[in-house]
Amino acid sequence: MTHDDLVGRAEKWLRTMGCGVVFNDSFRARTATGEQPDAIGWRDGLSILVECKVSRADFLADRKKRFRAESSQGMGDWRFIMCPPRMVSAEELPFGWGLLYAHPKKIERASGVPPNSRWWSDQPFEGNKRCETQLMYSALRRLNIRGHFDAIYEPLEGKGRL
Repeated sequence: MTHDDLVGRAEKWLRTMGCGVVFNDSFRARTATGEQPDAIGWRDGLSILVECKVSRADFLADRKKRFRAESSQGMGDWRFIMCPPRMVSAEELPFGWGLLYAHPKKIERASGVPPNSRWWSDQPFEGNKRCETQLMYSALRRLNIRGHFDAIYEPLEGKGRL
C-alpha cells in the first residue's frame, strides 16, 4: 500500500463522513504554519484532517512537526491517522487524535470516530482556521485566475442547499 493509495482512500472516507469539500496533498497551497494535510475536508462548519502513514518511521517523525507539537497550530477540528492495520495503536496517538486502519476492502474505525450526532459537540480541537481559510482562499483564487469563479453563482440543479 502506497502513500498515494492511502490518500485516495482518505478522500473517499471524508466524503462518506459528509464532507462536501475535500482537498488532498496534491493541492499545494502555502499556509502560515507550513502544514500540508494529506487529506482535509469540511462539513457544515467542521474540518476533518487525515494524515496518512505507511511506515512507523513516518508516524514517529510527524510528531516533531511544530504544528503537531503545538496542537493549536494544526488544522482540523477532528484529526485522524490512517495507516495499515495495527501499524500504530490508539495508545500511541497524540491526545484527541483518532485512528483509521486501511484494510484492503474497508476502512476500520479503530479509535476516536464519533457517532454522527457527536461531530459538533465532542470535537477535540479547534482547527487553525487561519490556515484552513488560506487553503480555501488559494483554491478560489485559482478558479478566479482560470476564469471559472463565476460558476459558483450557478444554481445546482437537483442538489440540496446548505
